[in-house]
Amino acid sequence: MVKTALDNFKRPPCAELLGWRLLDARPEEGWIRLAFEGKPEFCNPAGFIQGGMLSAMLDDTMGPAVLVMSEGRLYTTTISMTVNFLSPARPGPIIGEARVTQLGKTIAFVEAKLMAEDGTVLATASASERLLEAARVVGK
Repeated sequence: MVKTALDNFKRPPCAELLGWRLLDARPEEGWIRLAFEGKPEFCNPAGFIQGGMLSAMLDDTMGPAVLVMSEGRLYTTTISMTVNFLSPARPGPIIGEARVTQLGKTIAFVEAKLMAEDGTVLATASASERLLEAARVVGK
């Protein structure tokens, strides 16, 4: 496993709830691969993972891609996020991948996708993210 800036950060409660786990990263490319746990508690009446939970997983994939690429210097806050739901997501493991497409001085653009274990693409997203210096956010 590659060492990243995420090694120095405690996972927030939201990431814990989603079962967030780092699988791989290429910090210099702004690329990250994560695992989530699609829990039965996340399901709608049809038995599929509710779209809001999938959106949270996508959001929690894109922010860390920027954090990793910036070597822990930059946090993000989402300005806008467009999500496309492509296939129903069943409970179980879900894989997330994100790539920073452009890292500016104050804004980053990021793309992500969620996949089932068999590789079926469940959802995609693109986002614009406001960049915040980590030192200011955590009061260092």
